[in-house]
Amino acid sequence: MNVLELDNLKAAETMDEEQLRRIMSLYGEDIWHYIYYLTGNSEQADDLAQEVFVKCYYRIGTYRGTSSLKAWLFTIARNTVFSYRKSRFFRSGLWGGVQTLSPSGSGNEGLVLEQTGITRSAEMEYLGNRHIDDIWSIIMKLPDKFREVLVLDLRAELSVKEIAELTRLSPGTVKSRLHRARRKVQESIRGLE
Repeated sequence: MNVLELDNLKAAETMDEEQLRRIMSLYGEDIWHYIYYLTGNSEQADDLAQEVFVKCYYRIGTYRGTSSLKAWLFTIARNTVFSYRKSRFFRSGLWGGVQTLSPSGSGNEGLVLEQTGITRSAEMEYLGNRHIDDIWSIIMKLPDKFREVLVLDLRAELSVKEIAELTRLSPGTVKSRLHRARRKVQESIRGLE
């Protein structure tokens, strides 16, 4: 989806299925990961991510372009998760526990190695994935307020301003939480070595 197509969505009252498919292709993985980091459950992330894109489809008329489309989708995702948490199902304990996250990530690691002409051995692949698993395991153990801003920064690559708008925190609070979250992760990694 190019910039012109995104600009057209600012004034759109409806969208077609092809536009939705392109939006899902662009942002689906980021939305799923964000929801996963909020819920700690891959099945819930699947269900809630679908709900986010259904809401996007039916509520595109509310998007006015005051933030990026990505930030708007993250706001919907966050509100969807928080609404789910307040639901009867969450209160009755049916939410489930933390599951491990696939280390596949964005796939950028392999791309960088391919561009340099280096191929990963099975041992390098295992150790690299193990290290990524350890880091994300540490991140998943952070308190919610630190984990959320760190995931939005690292995984979703949102700016401090976008994170502040999404979480309804001041930019200074976002920066502080990011700093503290990074410090906690670094301390935990040092403890593993």
